[in-house]
Amino acid sequence: MTNEEVAAHIKQATGIDQVIVKSEGSHFQVIAIDDQFESMSRVKRQQMISSPLSEQIADGTIHALSIKTFSQAQWQREKLFNQ
Repeated sequence: MTNEEVAAHIKQATGIDQVIVKSEGSHFQVIAIDDQFESMSRVKRQQMISSPLSEQIADGTIHALSIKTFSQAQWQREKLFNQ
C-alpha cells in the first residue's frame, strides 16, 4: 500500500482535508490536520484515523502505525516550533 493510498483511504472515510503519510516498508506515520480534532479526546482522534485502516492492519499490510493529529491552529504552532 502506498502513502498516497493510505492518505486517500483516510480522507475518504473521515472527510479530513489534510493527511500526510510517510512510510518505511510496512511502518506508516500519519499526520492528520483538521479542526474537528479540537473537540475530540486523544483516543477518539487515534480511533478516527486507525479505524479506516483496520483491514490493512489485520492482514499485515500495515504492521505499525504512528498517528499524530492536530487542529489547524495546533499545526501552525507545531510547524513554527519545528523549523
